[in-house]
Amino acid sequence: MDQIKQNVAKNIARLRTSAHLTQAELAQRLCYSDKAVSKWERGESIPDISVLKQIADLFGVTVDYLITDTTDESIPLPPANRRRNHIIITLLSLAGVWFIALLIFTVFYTMNRVEWMTFLFAVPVSLIVGLVFASIWGTRMQRFWLVSALIWDVFATVYILTIHLNIWLLFVAAVPCQIAAILSFGIRINRLK
Repeated sequence: MDQIKQNVAKNIARLRTSAHLTQAELAQRLCYSDKAVSKWERGESIPDISVLKQIADLFGVTVDYLITDTTDESIPLPPANRRRNHIIITLLSLAGVWFIALLIFTVFYTMNRVEWMTFLFAVPVSLIVGLVFASIWGTRMQRFWLVSALIWDVFATVYILTIHLNIWLLFVAAVPCQIAAILSFGIRINRLK
């Protein structure tokens, strides 16, 4: 048990300092006192399992990481750096979609065909890519807004492709899809009083 206390103490201290947090800041995030964090880092006491889970979630590690000797392992990225990396990966993927659209447009242009619709199709593909990354790293509200944008963009794309038919009533069909998205994401609409 003493070895686990020492492992937890060392790992909490390493993770806290790598995230550039003071003991007081960590204590505030966990709703504990800085004295409790100090005791944990000195190995005088060990947080209960729910607090260990909260610490693990805060630093993006597992509870197992906290209780084992991790001197040989590198410290995982702090949450701020991970978030920045997620944003960079998402933006690079979106840039890739638009680069491919530009490449397809250029190929058609060299064949004396102006296919501006490649950019029209790049919008829903971009939204799908954004939705994939939001499903991995994002919040429920981010996914909701991306699904909503995708619904309306798909209907707008179909309308633009069939503009000569003038089927503007197509957008009426988008309303039930939007209602289904609201219901499936559990969005509550506050009634006006």
